Amino acid sequence: MPVRVNLTDRQQHILWATVRHYIATAEPVGSKALVDEYNLCVSPATIRNAMGFLEKAGLLYQPHTSAGRVPSDSGYRIYVDQLIQPSDILGIKVEQVLDQLNWSDGRMEAALRGAAQILAAISGYIALITVPQTNTASLRHLQLVQLEPGQVMLIVVTDAYETQSVLVNLPQEAEGKQQDAEIVDRELQILSNFLNSKLRGRSLAELSAIDWSELDRDFEVYAELMGTMLAQIRQRVETPSYTRILIGGLAEVLRLPEFSQLQQVQTLVQLLEQEQELLWPLIFESTQLEAPGKRVTVRIGSENPLEPIQSCTLISSTYHRGSIPVGSVGVLGPTRMVYENAIAVVEAAADYLSEAMGGKKL
Repeated sequence: MPVRVNLTDRQQHILWATVRHYIATAEPVGSKALVDEYNLCVSPATIRNAMGFLEKAGLLYQPHTSAGRVPSDSGYRIYVDQLIQPSDILGIKVEQVLDQLNWSDGRMEAALRGAAQILAAISGYIALITVPQTNTASLRHLQLVQLEPGQVMLIVVTDAYETQSVLVNLPQEAEGKQQDAEIVDRELQILSNFLNSKLRGRSLAELSAIDWSELDRDFEVYAELMGTMLAQIRQRVETPSYTRILIGGLAEVLRLPEFSQLQQVQTLVQLLEQEQELLWPLIFESTQLEAPGKRVTVRIGSENPLEPIQSCTLISSTYHRGSIPVGSVGVLGPTRMVYENAIAVVEAAADYLSEAMGGKKL
């Protein structure tokens, strides 16, 4: 969610220093602190003028009169989008530590729980990992069944033994064959066998990418029918279904000064422990809101639609099985967050979990 403010190099440097100092101290920042601790090579008066401009632009604000300034959500947004880079060193550390967990199929959820605790410890914030989606299961078997003249049901069984079915009418081109139910049954069985040989083991989410020109000439009349039916099956499984969110680091984060009010803590804990279905879509959401090339979604303060986390930053990214997103990993903490570290942790963890889901870590 870009903020459009044209800043000079000096103004960018002073904004960077102000945000960095506030993150480190949790105290409003004055010009003297920046002169003392950062090599800005300008006078205190110049710094004050620049901070005044940044305040008028909505990037800083004064919590009290005569106090120093603190970053606004918009100030953090420019800091994240333009002034920092994720920490490569921390990303490597995340991969090394996650590599110590047991990622075998039977231990996957236990490994994810361990990963949540590890990410919380490394980042210093609440770690959130969604359990992998079950609706990305692959096709185990399909069967075409004629229910009555002109009407066919497609039954699909996944490798998790879940069943989906779609009822459609035969294409008009097949009307002549409908008069002989035995012929249609025989052709549907042959077609079922053909499709099983072509599709078994593929993810249901991949079905729309199938090249139906592979069908033999005898089955061309059914190509459009199969495309329609499998598209309907894919549509049913395409919308991610809510899965549990594994949480790590809640107790430690609640000790931060931003969470000193009991009411705020209670609403946050209730969201994380009892209302996960509200939080889940935000974590699993794709990174389309971010600039091209960014692999994470960063929601800062008021950019979060849920009131309990509107004083927080939520950083998240999806992890994949092949090309299909199956889950997500994120961190949640105050807007006064070490963003270059938190983003690096989420990026590295999402990359690692994608490899684990793809079997490369097994």
